[in-house]
Amino acid sequence: MKNWLARDAHARATGLLRLLEPDGTPTPLLAGADVDDPDLARRLLTAMVRIRVIDERMLTLQRQGRIGFYGTAAGQEASVVGTAAAMEPQDWLVPALREPGAGLMRGMPLADYVSQILGNAADPTKGRQMPCHPSSVAHNHVSMSSCIGGQLLHAVGIAWAMKLKGDDAVCVGHVGDGATSTGDFGVAINFAGVNKVPAILVCQNNQWAISTPGHRQTAAETIALEGLAYGVDALRVDGNDALAVYAATRHARARVRRGDGPVFLELLTYRVGAHSSSDDPSRYRDESVTEMWKTGRDPIRRLATWMKGRGWLTDAELEGMASEAEAEILAVIAEQERIGPPARASLFDDVFEVKTWALEEQARGVRT
Repeated sequence: MKNWLARDAHARATGLLRLLEPDGTPTPLLAGADVDDPDLARRLLTAMVRIRVIDERMLTLQRQGRIGFYGTAAGQEASVVGTAAAMEPQDWLVPALREPGAGLMRGMPLADYVSQILGNAADPTKGRQMPCHPSSVAHNHVSMSSCIGGQLLHAVGIAWAMKLKGDDAVCVGHVGDGATSTGDFGVAINFAGVNKVPAILVCQNNQWAISTPGHRQTAAETIALEGLAYGVDALRVDGNDALAVYAATRHARARVRRGDGPVFLELLTYRVGAHSSSDDPSRYRDESVTEMWKTGRDPIRRLATWMKGRGWLTDAELEGMASEAEAEILAVIAEQERIGPPARASLFDDVFEVKTWALEEQARGVRT
């Protein structure tokens, strides 16, 4: 891997860093990547399985009318957990739609996650957020922005504050391929590069921005090259290879903490599911391509196959991970659905530090 990273900037932005082939066979780069660790592999695999099970269950709830909206990370779990696993507790994460699982991996309680999707009285945001916008102050996990690309401005701003304060931390900001066509993306990455803020900017290139294909996003050979255009070091990584994503993010973090400036990661993956519960991808794309990614490039199967070959995993253990995650999410859903909605009077809380007379007057008129 060191030889791959030593290549010129253009080669790193147009190549594809991969440590495991789609069938789980190790590539020659794996030997020098310092990721041949059974504990790390199990941590990554367990997190991916957990995210997939949670996503499947939450999508079912949406179809049953028990929640209003949901977007899964199906087929993209390696990009989510690989970046999260390489972060330190003091780091901040600013997600897009498909990264809530990173918050769970970094310690966000599943009960908090589900309560925010339901918007019940246990929701720390008091039912004011849309589903799929969970946040956690305790785990430095910021709510995503529904304005496409806007969250990267927040990530760069947080990183700028870290630099001014001298914090030993980085901020990881996620966007999708569609967001790289927005003005906010250009402003954020340019500011990050000029000011050398401690940020890792991550594009999960799942090749579809709802119904817009990736080739309509840029005339550049790869999205990673857009980072070089702004003077930001860029790496293009196989986003379905959890080990490669982890290794690339760890490399990026070390570079950022040395003061060498931000890093832009393009993680090449594929959205095997719908954009969200409101979408039908069969109307605009060739689903035979989707099936190829689903069966031949699945990130969970890839890592599990390699682990089985090393004697680190059995089929029974893999099934046990899924069963444990299923039992966990079902128990949390049952618990959270027993909790009622937020009190109506809470509508006036947290608007101002001290309630204005107008809010006080309105609050007195609310029926409980």
